[in-house]
Amino acid sequence: MTPFELAEPRTLREAVALLAAGDAPVRAIAGGTALMLMMKAGVFQPARLVSLRRVEAQHAQIAAMPDGGLRIGAMATLSSLVKSLAVKHAAPVITQTLKTLSNVRVRNVATLGGHLAHGDPHMDLPPVLTALGAQVRTLSPTGERKLAVGELYTGYYETVLADNELITEIMVPPQTGWRAAYMKITTRAADDWPTLGVAVSLRMASNTVMDARIVVSAATNTPVRLTTAEDTLRGASLDATVLARCGDAAVSGVELAGDAHGSSAYKCELLRVYAQRALRQAMG
Repeated sequence: MTPFELAEPRTLREAVALLAAGDAPVRAIAGGTALMLMMKAGVFQPARLVSLRRVEAQHAQIAAMPDGGLRIGAMATLSSLVKSLAVKHAAPVITQTLKTLSNVRVRNVATLGGHLAHGDPHMDLPPVLTALGAQVRTLSPTGERKLAVGELYTGYYETVLADNELITEIMVPPQTGWRAAYMKITTRAADDWPTLGVAVSLRMASNTVMDARIVVSAATNTPVRLTTAEDTLRGASLDATVLARCGDAAVSGVELAGDAHGSSAYKCELLRVYAQRALRQAMG
């Protein structure tokens, strides 16, 4: 690696100011699980890294809200999410997803904010949080803004975040009345990168679907809402016929990329099957 300056600000606003200074390659680093690999491979050569490890402790906190929602600081590690009773109670699908997200060594240092900001389409939590209707709050020199998690991504490793903009917290709305599931399909170990990821969230009244969110990832450049498949579910009772129709609609509504883990046609068949399985899992 080439030499670089390491800055360790004590507040998030100081960190943003350091990111905004000058035109040299400057990046924020939290857990560094992805960034350090890129630096070792020579893909990225920074002039300065702005460490977020010493910023205010509040940015690592996980809090249950009175309405049943969650507020999660962007510096919360993935391991802290796994252990959080507040997360398990409010959004158990997050807890379940994290159990096969990489390995415990990575989860111990990787942060939720970095996980989302990296823009890798193979990440497990972006489709899950999109299906849950989660938002992020960001900070830049021009102020704060809120974005839906699904609005963060514009392409392969590309987000709407400016170079001097940081995610500060993630807000998960109350999930009362909703049922969610995530299915991760891998060609190797269970904690490997997914070949395909499918997240679903259903709002039910008895056995009738009142609303639905279905999100596919890993075989797409960004997490993609399958709106055509969602439309087949609204107002319907979940039986084998409706599930099959939803699986067909899921395949018709998205273009999947082939790679070393499988062709586009193969992944379409995976999506057809696993969309139905994820819906069954959400229904228990």
